[in-house]
Amino acid sequence: MTGYRSARTHSAEEAPEWLTLGEAARYLGVAQSTVRKWADMGRVETFKTPGGHRRFRRDDLDRFMQGASGETLPQSKRGDGAPMVLIIDDDAEVRSVIRECLEREGFAVVEGANAQQGIDKINQRIPDLMMLDVSMPGIDGWEMLRRVREKLDVKDLPVVIFSGKINEDELGHAPDRGAQGYLRKPFDPLKLVAQAKALISAE
Repeated sequence: MTGYRSARTHSAEEAPEWLTLGEAARYLGVAQSTVRKWADMGRVETFKTPGGHRRFRRDDLDRFMQGASGETLPQSKRGDGAPMVLIIDDDAEVRSVIRECLEREGFAVVEGANAQQGIDKINQRIPDLMMLDVSMPGIDGWEMLRRVREKLDVKDLPVVIFSGKINEDELGHAPDRGAQGYLRKPFDPLKLVAQAKALISAE
């Protein structure tokens, strides 16, 4: 692919793999608007085609996620130390794994085993990030997210959804339903931590 504005040149053998904005978002597991925000902030390197479209190198995205996982932990927006992450999943083992990954990095973690417990936790204190399983019995994650956004009027809370069963169509509509990021089960712990840090620091 030619026509990109860059200080570096590449031979045919070294040619990077270019991704569109949508492809980069799917690769990182976040909404297109989130990738666009990171690019505007200079956190993710981006290039423009002659037609003005954004393109991203896969290697640059890998470096960004690796760097994000090692970033200094962002402070809570509430000014009281480590950011708080709310984990909602009916599987206690999954919650335990996520808790261990995040607490090891300095996050404060609270849990809920179902949507109602999660709503109760938010009513006590709005977290800095919510990580939400979409496949739960009773009130599923999508419905809980709708209630958080509409009924509780919590508009700016970053949300990462995760599931082992979610399909591409659902992922494509995740931003429209109020989620900024997503992870597939089983998930990569480094990617989980990197997403948490990057989403909180971008707010």
